[in-house]
Amino acid sequence: MAYSKTESYDEKVTSGLIENYKNAIHLLGEDPEREGLLKTPERIAKAMQYMTVGYQQDAKAILEGAKFTESYSEMVIVKDIELYSMCEHHMLPFFGKAHIAYIPNGYITGLSKLARVVDVFSRRLQVQERLTHQILDAIQETLQPEGVAVVIEAQHLCMMMRGVQKQNSTTTTSAFSGQFQDNTTRSEFLRLISANLIGK
Repeated sequence: MAYSKTESYDEKVTSGLIENYKNAIHLLGEDPEREGLLKTPERIAKAMQYMTVGYQQDAKAILEGAKFTESYSEMVIVKDIELYSMCEHHMLPFFGKAHIAYIPNGYITGLSKLARVVDVFSRRLQVQERLTHQILDAIQETLQPEGVAVVIEAQHLCMMMRGVQKQNSTTTTSAFSGQFQDNTTRSEFLRLISANLIGK
């Protein structure tokens, strides 16, 4: 069977974005009718819809869809979750990794759902600080665990390509609720996300 890739886009949104990007290319001094740029506005229009698809997704519904009763009450950690987002100030990408932990209080969720929650909120125009808290809040409100911890480490092209142009800078944000506000629990989480436990 031949491979086929299916993507769907809102035709009205796509059409409007194409016209806007044609105009932007023209205002920047280029010819949007030049061969190499002829399909660029359409490509950007579709790419931007893909990169902001999180506006059409519900993180709590994703977690609820794989919410299971379980007596496990120790820390659950998923670390090194890749994330790609768009800075809302300059609409340039920032990218990095998220580390998430929660302590169940009668319910657990599918591990992949935590990664999907990261995608829901990162696929929007964002600031890293808000993104960190949105992930925490969705997990806390849906699973009602004893606590949630989220740490994000990311590099921002708005700092690397423009402005101060600092190529090696990394931004780290964190948010903690419940038992993770206790120094001992928080320190255990930070130690575990820093450890190389499986010898990679």
